[in-house]
Amino acid sequence: MKIKPLLLYSIFIAGLAVLLKWLEYRFWIRGHMTEIYIGCIAALFLGLGVWMGMRWTAKRPTDVSSPKIPAQQLDSVGLSKREQEVLVLLARGYSNQEIADELFVSLSTVKSHVSNLFSKLDVKRRTQAMQKAKELGII
Repeated sequence: MKIKPLLLYSIFIAGLAVLLKWLEYRFWIRGHMTEIYIGCIAALFLGLGVWMGMRWTAKRPTDVSSPKIPAQQLDSVGLSKREQEVLVLLARGYSNQEIADELFVSLSTVKSHVSNLFSKLDVKRRTQAMQKAKELGII
């Protein structure tokens, strides 16, 4: 039996197949290098976009419960519990829509609360409302 030549022939064929696959891979990479580079850059930007999107849209931790304010200060201003919650969220820089989403009320309700806050604090702008609320010790 001539096993030795058969074994050598098998090794030679296997080596040739590996060489052909390596050459095919090498030429495929070389021929498509631009597409691979663009794909890698696209994957990088996709990952960065997902990370930034998740970071920007993450729910901010909120505690809308009113800070412990002495009753005489609240009575002097006359704020309702909901107006206090709106004031706390205003102090955190939330927009009217974000306040509405956080408190599960409509946008017009938030606008009414903000308008009531402005009249009760005797101010015309949010920044003035924050300053006045800090002076009164409400926030």
